[in-house]
Amino acid sequence: MKLVIAVIKPFKLDEVREALTRIGIHGMTVTEVKGYGRQKGHMEIYRGAEYAVNFLPKVRIELGVASEQVDQVMDVLAAAARTGQIGDGKIFVTPMEQAVRIRTGETDVDAL
Repeated sequence: MKLVIAVIKPFKLDEVREALTRIGIHGMTVTEVKGYGRQKGHMEIYRGAEYAVNFLPKVRIELGVASEQVDQVMDVLAAAARTGQIGDGKIFVTPMEQAVRIRTGETDVDAL
């Protein structure tokens, strides 16, 4: 099992969710976050004053998947989240040792 973490632009969330649903991924955790990478930030004007926005709004998606599904999930995530512009985001994959569905007690892949 793997934990897939994707940080994407917020307006791509619905497209990513729909694409993952089409390949059978039905559960995820979504968190609104702020960050920057090569995009670095930008200048904005508010009430006539210019100020720097160093941390940009992003969405962090976390999903537990069976190891066999990781490549397909990464491909679908990347395709659905891609705009071709700087700041499209990142995908991280880490090992996941255990999972338990609290309601039923199912474990590991059955709990996903």
